[in-house]
Amino acid sequence: MGMSTAFVALAALFWGLSGGIGGILMANGWDAFVVSFYRGAIGLLFVLGWLMLRPRGSGLASRRLWFWSVIAGLGVAGNFAFYFVSIGEGSVAVAAALMYCAPVFVYLVSFALKLERPTALKWAAIAVVMVGVVLLTQIYDVGASGVTPVGVGAGLFAGLSYAVFIFGFKYAAPHGSPQAILSIAFAVLVTILIWPGDASQTVAVLSTPDWPLFAGLGVFGAGLSFVLYIIGLRGTTPAVASIVAMVEPVTASLFGFVVLNQGLAGPQIVGMGLILITVTALSVFSRAGRPSDLVDS
Repeated sequence: MGMSTAFVALAALFWGLSGGIGGILMANGWDAFVVSFYRGAIGLLFVLGWLMLRPRGSGLASRRLWFWSVIAGLGVAGNFAFYFVSIGEGSVAVAAALMYCAPVFVYLVSFALKLERPTALKWAAIAVVMVGVVLLTQIYDVGASGVTPVGVGAGLFAGLSYAVFIFGFKYAAPHGSPQAILSIAFAVLVTILIWPGDASQTVAVLSTPDWPLFAGLGVFGAGLSFVLYIIGLRGTTPAVASIVAMVEPVTASLFGFVVLNQGLAGPQIVGMGLILITVTALSVFSRAGRPSDLVDS
């Protein structure tokens, strides 16, 4: 494994672990929005540091950079918040797999905007993913999976929000540096997510014994992971990056099973398999929503 691929794999591993850490914090009574806010706030400190270390070509004078970076920020804010709401209403494994459906939303938006030509094979792949979602969430047997309708909806919205982030980042990229785009995006996230969270909890985090978990969530789930991911993508092919990205939902699922005792029934495991394999194949064989869009100019 090359160094670039290792960076992408490490970022995906950190994202997977962040779902588990968030699950622990919410099990300890912390609000999903407070958890999301601190993940983004600590991530912001990291990318601001990266921007200060490499200020050249930031593009911060460009209006287009600001516009698309704000769109990316709305996407990442929704992604973080909906992901943790989904975990709180179900399990880490289900939330991670639903969020991994993001490329399907990228496809659908690309079809609507005529950026991608729909084919029978692509529609078939989307249909397989939908079957996987049904099996994973067991929506045909209410209460069987322990996942609420809110958990299912939030997981899918986390994926949709990630698709918004991908588009925002892609269109901002020609106008400035990744660190500048991420700095604006995370600043937007912090501005948005401070409002819906429990104010007393937001302040209490600063003196809680759980602060190492919050620090780990921010460092590994937003700061270090995004930096590693973007640096790694520069030397990784889209196909390899797409496959390596499977590390995230697999890690999250294992964390939920081993640490949080969140098991999956047989049909749910089949559903997760259908989602991971089909989405990875979609990402490998098409340009729509491919991970390297984040660094292409």
